[in-house]
Amino acid sequence: MRKRILTAVLCSGLFFGSTAPSLALTHHYRTYRQYVKHKRRMKTIKRVAIGTAGGAAIGALAGGGKGGAIGAIAGAGAGALYDAHEKHHHRY
Repeated sequence: MRKRILTAVLCSGLFFGSTAPSLALTHHYRTYRQYVKHKRRMKTIKRVAIGTAGGAAIGALAGGGKGGAIGAIAGAGAGALYDAHEKHHHRY
């Protein structure tokens, strides 16, 4: 008896939980300014992440675990410097 009640409660919760998002607003339109700011931020994150991953890989090959951590920090710094350099080209 307990299992049936628990099953009924879980099923109804899943049913009503899945129907609620379909009633919500599904389209969010961005202004051009919002689009540009988001794209700029994503490019920054991508550049720093690539620098971090590259630095960690080279550091790990050269010095093991501690070298990987040092390389990741150096790579993140290099990625941030590269991003600052690229932002001055007045492109998004």
